[in-house]
Amino acid sequence: MKIRHIFFDLDNTLWDHRKNAYLTLENLFERKNIQKKYHLEFKVFHQVFYDINEVLWAKIREGEIDKDYLRKHRFYDSFLHFGIDDWELSEYFESQFLDEIIVYNHLLEGCVELLDYLQSKNFSLHIISNGFQDVTHRKVEKSGISKYFQTITSADELNIRKPKSEIFQLALDKANANKSESLMVGDDWIADVEGAIAFGLDVVFFEVLQENNPTKGVKTITQLSGLKNIIVELN
Repeated sequence: MKIRHIFFDLDNTLWDHRKNAYLTLENLFERKNIQKKYHLEFKVFHQVFYDINEVLWAKIREGEIDKDYLRKHRFYDSFLHFGIDDWELSEYFESQFLDEIIVYNHLLEGCVELLDYLQSKNFSLHIISNGFQDVTHRKVEKSGISKYFQTITSADELNIRKPKSEIFQLALDKANANKSESLMVGDDWIADVEGAIAFGLDVVFFEVLQENNPTKGVKTITQLSGLKNIIVELN
């Protein structure tokens, strides 16, 4: 059966979370005058925050912590790393970060062109995101890509995150799609690729960082435009 449904991860697959998060944090950092108050350079802080945030998201994905824990600790732990023990400051960063990150809304290169192409070919397009449900919907709406998607599935709906099979099944159910006619596209090897394979869903790995990781025979692209050729081959 030909591919009819394409399921996309959102962050760092279509929506440039790394860039948008960097710009948001840089703005907050300047607004609170952190460098002058604490003699702390933004790039140094950002790297520590990025690493801590990645670890916490891995834990939330594995069910070791919940999203409330992540939201309480990612900024607090980052500031604490530099000896800044300030709950009020970390809570300010957390609340403003989620509100202001959608101000930027940069998309990955070639995103709109790809979505235009797939829509013109009558594919049904969908999103499966591990992100917070309310933020996910705002990202899709504010970035102007909501018109392309028939369904958006958030892990918050089940409180279960990719790579768990239940989130993929929910997405297929909402789309009224079968595995054999569906394709998953995502940038996260564990959540998107290993999750889709374990569920029995064909998958394309978007190696957005272009680190030449071993892909174990999985179809791989380094630019979104590369998906067009794979779609042609599959169909």
